[in-house]
Amino acid sequence: MTTIIALTNQKGGVGKTTTSSALAAGLSTFYDQKVLAIDLDPQGSLGFSLGLDIENSSTIYDVLKGTVSIQDAIQTTDYCDIITSNILLSSAELEFTSAEREFCLKRALTPVLDNYDFIVIDTPPALNILTINAYAVANHLIIPMAPEILSLLGLTQLKETIDSVREKLNPSLNVLGLILTKYNKRTLLAREVKEMAENIASQIGSCVFDTQIRTSVSVAEAPAHGLSVYDHAPRSNPSLDYKDFVEEVIDKTGHSIAGRIQ
Repeated sequence: MTTIIALTNQKGGVGKTTTSSALAAGLSTFYDQKVLAIDLDPQGSLGFSLGLDIENSSTIYDVLKGTVSIQDAIQTTDYCDIITSNILLSSAELEFTSAEREFCLKRALTPVLDNYDFIVIDTPPALNILTINAYAVANHLIIPMAPEILSLLGLTQLKETIDSVREKLNPSLNVLGLILTKYNKRTLLAREVKEMAENIASQIGSCVFDTQIRTSVSVAEAPAHGLSVYDHAPRSNPSLDYKDFVEEVIDKTGHSIAGRIQ
């Protein structure tokens, strides 16, 4: 059975796309899982970071509009299959006005669901119709956040949106956890935000992942080379941390996998 995970945070700059990329690549590379990554962010960063041309290919926008089949929009990378996006997707709020528009993505995914172990969805930094489509189809949400006070401010509104989706669209939607990125345990602020994040997580019936993603320039460099952080800087702190994070995701989603491929 396919497990669908959406990474979400209405605040930008928290490492959401980096975490999406690392999760998709890690599941495939270290656990031999068949993974489809979907970029629902009009900025198109996920596809770009994995080395794809996002301007001259079919995108998730074409799929949602119904002008291209999902099978034809899927591209293959060294790490996983992916459906890219670009700036045209930013018009979704105005264009997708049909009844049950919250289920456009769910309907589009139906033909390929049985082809994958995991589907990883990178959402835009906003609570809009694209984000709601991801919530409506996902089994789990992961919330990346930086150790900054401002990262905490939007979580109340996020909780309200999750509760609304559970009530109206997807009763089984689960928040798998909050993952702290750009983390420096030596700072008092990081420790304080971690404690506050744990309190917020408990309010939404979730937790903070045991793993924190330490900060490093390697995370920023990897997308420029079209490589995952594991290939670009395999011994860097973020690479090691993301490996542990992916292992936690495997455990929390209940997948019975023999173990990490060395």
